[in-house]
Amino acid sequence: MANNNNNRIVVPEARQALNQMKTEIASELGLSNYESIDKGNLTARQNGYVGGYITKRLVEQAQRSLSGTSL
Repeated sequence: MANNNNNRIVVPEARQALNQMKTEIASELGLSNYESIDKGNLTARQNGYVGGYITKRLVEQAQRSLSGTSL
């Protein structure tokens, strides 16, 4: 089976901000030291929550940007 990883960062300059957001969200969800945790030892639900909240936050930021409002 070929590795079709579609999780490419389109804007490489955003990598650090995305990693920081991932760490902050994981911390908010009670997953301390997320960057050093073996993600294979987490449940699919735990990993899914982190990814889901990242998506939710990015969509909110994009909507604010499009509407011209800030936090």
